[in-house]
Amino acid sequence: MIIGCVKEVKNAENRVGLMPSHVFEYVNAGHSVFVERDLGIGSGFNNQEYRDAGATVLDDAKAVWDLAEMMIKVKEPMASEYDLMKPDSIIFTYFHLADNKPLASVLLEKRISAVAYETVTDANGRLPLLRPMSEVAGRLSIQEGEKYLEGHYGGKGILLSGVPGVRGGHVVIIGAGVVGTSAVKTALGTGATVSVLDRDLNRLAYLEDVFNGQISTIYSDETNLRAELMRADIVVGSVLIPGDKAPKIVRREHLALMGKGTVLIDVAIDQGGCFETSRPTSHVDPIFIEEGIVHYCVTNMPGAVPKTSTYALGNATLPYGLKIANLGLHDAIMSDVHLKDGLNTFGAQVTNRAVAKALNLEFVDYEKCVKYVKS
Repeated sequence: MIIGCVKEVKNAENRVGLMPSHVFEYVNAGHSVFVERDLGIGSGFNNQEYRDAGATVLDDAKAVWDLAEMMIKVKEPMASEYDLMKPDSIIFTYFHLADNKPLASVLLEKRISAVAYETVTDANGRLPLLRPMSEVAGRLSIQEGEKYLEGHYGGKGILLSGVPGVRGGHVVIIGAGVVGTSAVKTALGTGATVSVLDRDLNRLAYLEDVFNGQISTIYSDETNLRAELMRADIVVGSVLIPGDKAPKIVRREHLALMGKGTVLIDVAIDQGGCFETSRPTSHVDPIFIEEGIVHYCVTNMPGAVPKTSTYALGNATLPYGLKIANLGLHDAIMSDVHLKDGLNTFGAQVTNRAVAKALNLEFVDYEKCVKYVKS
């Protein structure tokens, strides 16, 4: 198979879909790899490293798109890339289509086989290709939240850790999944007090045990949510419904409960956000203030630490990419029901039920798509 990888064009995105060591794995398995010049500069890889690994380095992105049978990326194709996407090819990346109908329309029009990192599952129902970036985002949520608590950003002007004789800050984490757990680890490291809200009592019990009673675990109902928002200095929203839009947990009316300068970190923004007042931001312009509350809604949070993120993401995605390249998409999907969950579009149809629901489009199972295409 011909594998391609191009520089990300999303604002301030320096992660890369393929690092040189993984190029070697594809080439060693008998595949051809073409990459755009200076592909890995932002993540610390130079062109010669890619050549040494066996890749052909091309001068521009279009040349790579034109050749690639499978394009491996980090973020969803941007509008400037829509015309470059090769019809009937495979794109393996994060898509987050639930809140991006324009991209979905282009994928369907071009009959792209869109394999989305964020909906690939495992035998335990987890999301193994979303997990590494969720771990990074969870840790970053506290790092960024602490920064934007500073007064000159519009925050409360408090130090999250406190100092002797002065109380520290309080962090409220909504969602006890991978993001939430990673956020707890970092928040506790600052010395802040932490509470976690969720409706999964088993998950709350697990966190209570893992963190040895250092955090408050609270069932997420309206009364408890309001009480915690009144205490919060930082609120991390990490609610996820795989493939579907995130539910709006914190509504506009809740902003009045919080002290001026409270910081909201919406880690679910790629899926539409779990705060009603959220809107996508970038690393160049990461925050806005709504009704006195600081909102941080960067859609590619892990891009702030591209070296760490590229290694973490690449290590997770490589086995799946190799399976597709080695077996071909059809045999790879038919041999792995969990990889099949990652297929969002195929043959001008939406093939993931949750994505179809979010986009208000018809869901068509992959096997039916194949029969239609062959007929």
